[in-house]
Amino acid sequence: MAVKKSQLYSSLWASCDKLRGGMDASQYKDYILTLLFVKYVSDKYKDDPYGAIAIPDGASFEDLVALKGNKNIGEKIDVLIAKLAEANNLTGIINNAHFNDESKIGKGDEMVDKLTGLIAIFQKPELDFKNNKAEDDDLIGDAYEYLMRNFATASGKSKGQFYTPAEVSRILAKVIDISNCKNRDATIYDPACGSGSLLIRAANEAPFPLAIYGQEKDISTAGLAKMNVVLHNIPSGEIHSDNTFSDPWYKDDNDDTKLRKFDYIVANPPFSMKNWMDGLKPYGRFDDYDELPPEKNGDYAWLLHIIKSMKNNTGKAAVILPHGVLFRGNAEETIRKNIIDRHLIKGIIGLPANLFYGTGIPACIIVLDKENTANRTGIFMIDASHGFIKDGDKNRLREQDIYKIVTTFNSMTEVPGFSRFVPFTEIIEKNAYNLNIPRYIDSSEKEDLQSIEAHLYGGIPQEDIDNIPHFWNVFPNLKKEIFGEYKHESCHAELDSASTKGFYKLLIQKDDVHKAITENAEFLEYNKKVNKAFEEWKAFANPILTNLKPADSNKEIILKLSEEILSKFTKLELLDKYDVYQVLLAYWNETMNDDVLLVIQDELGYKLAKVTDDIKEEPKESKKSKKDTAKEKKPKEPKVIGWEGRLIPKQIVLDAFFEAEQKAIEEAEENLSQTESEFEEFVEENTEDDELSQEPEILKKCKAYEASIKSQKKTIADLKKKLDENCRKRYDTFTDTEITDLLVNRKWYKTIDQGIQNLYVTVANYLTKRIIELYERYENTLPELTEKLAEEEKEVAAHLAQMGFKL
Repeated sequence: MAVKKSQLYSSLWASCDKLRGGMDASQYKDYILTLLFVKYVSDKYKDDPYGAIAIPDGASFEDLVALKGNKNIGEKIDVLIAKLAEANNLTGIINNAHFNDESKIGKGDEMVDKLTGLIAIFQKPELDFKNNKAEDDDLIGDAYEYLMRNFATASGKSKGQFYTPAEVSRILAKVIDISNCKNRDATIYDPACGSGSLLIRAANEAPFPLAIYGQEKDISTAGLAKMNVVLHNIPSGEIHSDNTFSDPWYKDDNDDTKLRKFDYIVANPPFSMKNWMDGLKPYGRFDDYDELPPEKNGDYAWLLHIIKSMKNNTGKAAVILPHGVLFRGNAEETIRKNIIDRHLIKGIIGLPANLFYGTGIPACIIVLDKENTANRTGIFMIDASHGFIKDGDKNRLREQDIYKIVTTFNSMTEVPGFSRFVPFTEIIEKNAYNLNIPRYIDSSEKEDLQSIEAHLYGGIPQEDIDNIPHFWNVFPNLKKEIFGEYKHESCHAELDSASTKGFYKLLIQKDDVHKAITENAEFLEYNKKVNKAFEEWKAFANPILTNLKPADSNKEIILKLSEEILSKFTKLELLDKYDVYQVLLAYWNETMNDDVLLVIQDELGYKLAKVTDDIKEEPKESKKSKKDTAKEKKPKEPKVIGWEGRLIPKQIVLDAFFEAEQKAIEEAEENLSQTESEFEEFVEENTEDDELSQEPEILKKCKAYEASIKSQKKTIADLKKKLDENCRKRYDTFTDTEITDLLVNRKWYKTIDQGIQNLYVTVANYLTKRIIELYERYENTLPELTEKLAEEEKEVAAHLAQMGFKL
C-alpha cells in the first residue's frame, strides 16, 4: 500500500534519534543516508540482473537485518557495505561511514542496541520501496532531500555547506533555459556539487534525461552526492571527488591541458574561499584576463572556471555568489569589466540575506549565456531581496517568490521596484561597470512623510489618502462615504482629483471604519468577483482532481492547477495573484500532494478514502541489563491511542454526517460546565475560614452536585465513544459521490478557499489600519495640544500651591 511522504519523512528523521548524542548532525547524516541507500537499492535492484546497481550475495538490506543483535554488528555492517561498494565501483563513495567506530556509535552492548534499533526503523512498512514509483514521483529522492535539509539545519553555520536550499536550486534550474533543451546529448555540470541537490534539480528540468557531471572536494560529501543521484534514479550520473582548481576531473578529450566544455552549468561554490590557489593548475581558465582573482578570495576564480567550462557560443550557466562580486574593486573590477564587455552576463538576481546555511550574507545569482552575445544590449536585473519568510533562524523563499522570480526573468518583464533591463551604456558610462543592483532598481519602501500643515491646522492630507494603492480605483464610492472635505484658514484649495494640497476629514467615527468598509456595496461586489474567480478555477480543476489515474503525474497536475489559478486571479486588482498562488502551493506541499500521490499510486484509488489507521504510541525503551542484551527480547507492541482517516480527516466526516450528534455533545458539555460553575459558587457561599459547612442539608446538596457532575461526565464520555465508533463505521459505507464530495470539495477546495478568503479579509484590515493610522496622526493639532498642555500646567500649579509649594 502506498504511503504518505510525511510518514516516510518522520520515520527517517526518527532514525536520527538513535545516533544523537555521540556525534553531531554533520556526522550522523552519513550513517542514516548510507542505510537509506542500502535499503532503497536492495528493494529496487535485488534479484534484477539488469539493474543499474548490483546487489551481491550477502550485501542486501535483508542481510543487514540478519545482523540485528549480533555482538559484532558494527564490524559486519562495514564489511557488508564495503562489498556492495566494491561490486558497483563505489568504494570510497558509499562506505565512508564506519559503523564499527566506538567513539561515535558506542562500545559493546550500546553499539549492538543502537545499530539494531537503527536497522529496525528501516524495516518499517513505510520504508518499503518495492512498490513505490520512485522514478516518477521522486519519493526516495525527496526523502533524501528532506534529510539533507534537516541535517544542514541541525549542523549549524559551519557544517551546512553541503546543501543548497531547494528553493534556490529550483531558481537556478529554471533560469538556464534547460527546459527548452533540444539536444539529447547535452551535458550538465556542477564544479562544486556538494551533495548533488542543485545538479539533480537542474537535470530534472530537462525534457529528457541528460548526462550529469559533478565534482566535490570533500570525499564524504561526494559520497552523499553519488548516493543522491542513485536515489533520484540517475545511477549513471558521474560524481568525482577532488579539488576543482588543482585537479579538475573533467578535461578536454583531445587536450588534457584544457577543461571539458558543457552545455549547462549550475553551481553554489563556497563563498570567498581563501585557499583556492593551493596546488593551482590554470587549465586555460585565466587566458582571457589581464589579472588573476585575488589570492584570498576565490569568488571570481569559480566564476572564471565556469565561464571557461561553458561551450563556446551555446553554453549557459547560473552561479550563486556573494553580492560583493557585483561591485568590489581592484583585480575583481578588472575581470568584471572584461566579462561585461564580452556580454557574457544575461542576468543578475539579487536574493534575500540569510538564505544559506554556511553564511548570513546576501547573495546573488549570476546567469551567464554565451549564445547571441553579439546582439545582447544589456543585463536583466531582479531585486528579490524583500520576498521571503522567516523559518527558524534562517530566511526562506516562498513558492510565490520562486515563481515571481522565475517567470519575471524568463519573460524579461520589467516590474517597478523589482526588475529592469539595464542597457550596457548605463552600466559602463554612468556606473563604471558597477553592477550593484540598488544602483538600477529602487526597491525601498516609500518614506511615509508627514504634513506640518496638517499637524498645525488638522485634517488628513489628501495626498496620503490618494496614495493608498489601488483601493479607490476599485472602491470609488467607499472613499466618498468615509471622507469629506476639510478646510482651515491656511489652505483654501478645493478638493479634486488633480489636487495634492487638500485635506480630508472622517465622516464616521474611527471605530466604525472597518464596518463601513466591509459593509460597503463595492467591497461586497468585489468579494463576488473573488468567489467567481475561484469557482472558475474549480471548474477547471474538477475534471483533473475527480479523475486521477495511475498514469497521472502529480508534478504536471500542480503545474496545470497553479497556472490556471494565476490566470483566474490576474485581473483582480487588489488581490496579489502571487499571494493566491502561494495559498495553493503551500497547501499542495503540506497536504494535497500527499493525497494526490496516494490516490494515483494505491490500487484502491479514491476508495483509499474509506481506509482508517490506528494511531499508535511507541512504547518507551526500558534500560536493559547485560543479560537482556545477550538475546533479543520480543519487542512491546505499540499502544493504540486513537484513529484517523488516511485520506479524509475524521473531523470532515463528523461535520458532514454527524452534526446533530456533535451538537448534542456540545450542549451536554455546556450543561456540565454550568453545573460545575453552580457547584463552585455553592461551595464558596457555604465556606468560612477555608472550611465547608458541615450542615446536613449543605453536605447533601454537595453530594447531589458531585453525583450530577459524575453522571454528566459519563454521559458525555458515552456519547463521544458512540460517535467515534459510528464515525469509523461510516467510512466503510462511503459512496463514490460521497468520497468525491468529502475529499475534493470539503477537504481540498474548502481549505484553499479559506486561504483566499483570508487574503480578501486582509484587504479590509489593511485599509482600516492605514485610515485609522492617518486619522490618529493628525487627530490633535499642535495648537490644541499646546492649549491642553497649558491647562494641565495650570492644574498642576494649583495642586502644588494647595500643598504649599510656590513655582
